Amino acid sequence: MTGKKRVLFVCTYNSVRSQMAEGILRHLYGDYYDVTSAGVAPAGLHPLAVEILREKGVDISRQKSRSVMQLREETFDILVTLCDDVKKKCTLPLQGARIIHRPFHSPPEFDKDQEKVLVGFRALREEMWRFIDVTFRPPRHGD
Repeated sequence: MTGKKRVLFVCTYNSVRSQMAEGILRHLYGDYYDVTSAGVAPAGLHPLAVEILREKGVDISRQKSRSVMQLREETFDILVTLCDDVKKKCTLPLQGARIIHRPFHSPPEFDKDQEKVLVGFRALREEMWRFIDVTFRPPRHGD
């Protein structure tokens, strides 16, 4: 037992949003949280998610896309749903002591303008980074 709170990020495909959230939380506050991610219909790690996090010094290249069904026997302290689709349509077989719903728009993955795609992925990264920093920042000693 590590004493860390267990966090699960869930989105539909466990390809972009939940993978990025997992990597960002581990990077920022991995000493305080045991974090993983999953999807309802896992589709593999998106290469642009890897690329744009690498720009900030975060390596998620070894993370694996997994199904929530693989984690149904596990318990989590915090369950974070990252898209409305998961919240509305899916009954997750996971019980979290605290459930946070914070939807993020999926970045434009398919567009002829590759720069537009990268801008979308970077915007998602920055929005998600702020959310995770504010939501999961551990209290400082004396707070």
